[in-house]
Amino acid sequence: MVLLLAFASGAAAEASSGIEPEDLARLPIEELMNIEVSTASRFTQKTSEAPSATSIITAADIKAYGYRTLADVLRSVRGFYTSYDRNYEYLGVRGFNRPGDYLSRILLLVDGYRVNETFYDAAAIGTDFFLDVDLIDRVEIVRGPGSSVYGSNAFFGVINVITKRGKDYDGVEASGELAGFGTDKERLTIGRQQKNGLEWMVSGTRYDRKGPNLYYPQFDSPANPHGIAQGLDYDRNHSVYGKASYGGFTLVGAYSDRIKGIPTASYGTVFNDPRSLTTESQTMLDLKYYRAMGENLDVSTHAYYGGYFYHGIYPYTQSVNKDQSWAQWWGMDFKAAGHYGRHRLVLGGEYQDNFRQQLNNSDLAPWVVYTDIRRNSFRYGFYAQDEIGLVHGLLLNAGLRFDHYSTSGDALNPRLGLIWNPWENTALKLLYGTAFRAPNLYELNTAVGSAGKPSPGLKPEKITSYEFIVEHYFQPDFRLTLDLYRNEIGSLIDLSTDPADGKQIFINRRGLVETEGAELELERQWRGGGRLRASYAWQNTRDEGSGKLLSNSPVHMAKLNLSQPVWEEKLRAGLELQYTDSRKTLKGETTGGYLLTNLTLLSGQLVPGLEISASLYNLFDRHYALPVGEELVQDAIIQDGRSFRIKWVYRF
Repeated sequence: MVLLLAFASGAAAEASSGIEPEDLARLPIEELMNIEVSTASRFTQKTSEAPSATSIITAADIKAYGYRTLADVLRSVRGFYTSYDRNYEYLGVRGFNRPGDYLSRILLLVDGYRVNETFYDAAAIGTDFFLDVDLIDRVEIVRGPGSSVYGSNAFFGVINVITKRGKDYDGVEASGELAGFGTDKERLTIGRQQKNGLEWMVSGTRYDRKGPNLYYPQFDSPANPHGIAQGLDYDRNHSVYGKASYGGFTLVGAYSDRIKGIPTASYGTVFNDPRSLTTESQTMLDLKYYRAMGENLDVSTHAYYGGYFYHGIYPYTQSVNKDQSWAQWWGMDFKAAGHYGRHRLVLGGEYQDNFRQQLNNSDLAPWVVYTDIRRNSFRYGFYAQDEIGLVHGLLLNAGLRFDHYSTSGDALNPRLGLIWNPWENTALKLLYGTAFRAPNLYELNTAVGSAGKPSPGLKPEKITSYEFIVEHYFQPDFRLTLDLYRNEIGSLIDLSTDPADGKQIFINRRGLVETEGAELELERQWRGGGRLRASYAWQNTRDEGSGKLLSNSPVHMAKLNLSQPVWEEKLRAGLELQYTDSRKTLKGETTGGYLLTNLTLLSGQLVPGLEISASLYNLFDRHYALPVGEELVQDAIIQDGRSFRIKWVYRF
């Protein structure tokens, strides 16, 4: 109530709060219609002209609402939801989050670099993501199929994380955190913009979480400490990120490693065994070059390297299983974008060589090798997209891309968008597109010890999407967005159990999986610095043959984000409400719906150079569980109750 009263009084104020940095969050909503994004079409265009429904989360949003990971950021976006099985975070989009999918149906980029590794096609969004969220300038979320310009993995959308630059720091910044469940985190960042034009930054982060003891009734017996997993939910991460630019060149490098305890006894392992864990490391190196060739033509190219290593230990009664995978790749691409008369054209091509794709699964004692796979693969693609000004206020966006994957053959995917601005403050978008996802090496081999078997006959899965979007500004600072869509998915790659031998295998599901949905979002901004974003999403995702709702697919979601100064320029409050409907589990049970409340207080003016924030997550200690995959005995996993975080940031 205090927060709502403060919001009402602050809305009438005329002075800005001054806490948020000079970024998108301080622009009037009317001007956000003209903000340029680059992710939707691989060239810059206004959000109102992009052939997609686009959301932008800024660095100011991350501070105001106390977001700790990329998963926190994405969970706040309309139509998005997450699951957590006490090891990894998984992202659901518009009612779709399948077991066995390590987030391979969303393409995740960092400054245009493809983060999805090349064995599982996984995109990390939790504590395994190599980038500290404090280094994020903004996140562009582009919904809908993006294969016409990005190829595989851009199935439901593209997420592009755009990082800060050296000039955003111009010195040294240190931060520290203390949080619930024995969590602490430290970061040190140094950034400069030199007089000779060189701009650089380097940052290092350490994260450590001891985690709570967890109770699982499925293991409640005197032999299993009455179902309590003791000290096994720990999570440790180290990461380094660097970025330098000079002239038209930009060099980016990153490394991270993570070790995570497994408290759930997944894959039938011994319960409460401290040896259960996974370790992972990621490496990336990206060199970009950009040049403007006159007023109407820009060219860019980049060469990159990526590496991923995973190591899991799974103790059984008679043996200890070791599961390992390595992936290394390099690639390069070229893009040219030009503006000629009524045409804005982009042409490009890319090549990627996955020169190491290796998986080994074995028991340590006695030594038994179940899987020893050593592969390599490659892909290449060419794309073209044209934005054509037909008449004043009417645009046609047309794109086409050809891809070849050495593992699955050729794919051709178009996208069409008709964007009409009948009035200055209104945009109407009618969109059509297709996308594909090639089966990854993990799905083709399904090699999880002795529990799985290869699936060599897998074909790419495909999606056809139809979408209608209305964006309207009732007042300069009040925007309403309505989004209606339909997705039709064929040859869906799904994890199944072969009844003949009881082994797990990936198959192409027969028939279609269909989604019909609607999303409504409003944004309001007040001159006193208050901002409101509220959304409702309805999504109905069903199997065409049975007519049944898919598992882990909530029908209703509602979200509210409210950020408001409460004490002049000295204190800002951020309130977040997230309601998620019940979901079916794989065994046909139903988890209850839940409402989560998060509250953050942020101060940036008490002491020069010092910023302090305090957050409460799951403020009312709501108990809720989320569906998990077949590898767990549990059908759903209880999530964290109330927790807190205290954070300080000091700039020298």
